[in-house]
Amino acid sequence: MTTSFQIKALLNSYKDNDREHFKSVAMQIAAHESQMGHQKLADEIKEIVEKFDNGNKNTDGKIVSFFSKPSVVSSSELAGLFESSHSKIKLIDLVLEENLKKKLSRIVNEQNSYNKLRNAGLLPRSKVLLIGDPGTGKTMTAFALAGELDLPIFTVQLDGLITKYMGETSSKLRLIFDQIKRVRGIYFFDEFDAIGGSRNLGNDVGEIRRILNTFLQFIENSRSDSLIIAATNHSDLLDRALFRRFDDVLMYDLPRDDLIIQTYKKYLISQKTEKINWGNIKKKSLKISYADIRRVCDNAIKHSVLENQKISENLIVSFIDEIKKH
Repeated sequence: MTTSFQIKALLNSYKDNDREHFKSVAMQIAAHESQMGHQKLADEIKEIVEKFDNGNKNTDGKIVSFFSKPSVVSSSELAGLFESSHSKIKLIDLVLEENLKKKLSRIVNEQNSYNKLRNAGLLPRSKVLLIGDPGTGKTMTAFALAGELDLPIFTVQLDGLITKYMGETSSKLRLIFDQIKRVRGIYFFDEFDAIGGSRNLGNDVGEIRRILNTFLQFIENSRSDSLIIAATNHSDLLDRALFRRFDDVLMYDLPRDDLIIQTYKKYLISQKTEKINWGNIKKKSLKISYADIRRVCDNAIKHSVLENQKISENLIVSFIDEIKKH
């Protein structure tokens, strides 16, 4: 059943002529009704929402816009700040430690039940910091969460955000957080240390402090329906004040033991292979990342296709050695 919160959100978005938020809330209602087993109602709501994008035809055949006012933030203002996409990746596609899987599943559960939590005066987890070496699954996690929640993912373009002109970066951050509030989605800040660097760093301290203080203020006050994800390879560079602003801080490590073998088998499952001593492959693969293992598998598969050969243990080892040399 539609909640009072959703009804009020619909009415407020209509009052404010906020088309995107209206559509977002309507789709959330459709998802909720689907979960409740009311699939016909859910499909009808989705069909109505889809018509918003094409306009509603009146009896004269003319197109009537659902909202007369333009969006609060124009597309030209947002140009260069985001790269948007939809993801089909799910959490089941990731090879991760059980502790991480549980925490990510908890985020998905709270996001899917955010109306229930809000009605109880609670907030779902909506701000997550991912920390770990390159290739350990941070970016894949952001896209998997987008896939699980069936939400668009907006990757923040740091080169468009950070400028050499004093004050411009803070203004662009405001535009981003306005968008986060208006349009529900996954907002991914990769290489987050570029924004969240310590205020004690020696170069351009004044500008760094201004940018960080602005971000701290925005994320502290954010109460949107979106999920904000920040990722960094360099947690030592982050200002300590950032950590308490996030609902979860998740640590990513290089794959160990059975996760190494599981990752190889995941990528090679559909390939023809010779008998492989996975214990030996595991030893050879210590201290390389999930992304490195995927590259090893991709190289082995390409070689197998081109040479019309099964994938052998020696072939895999040769590509592991090649990766380690770089």
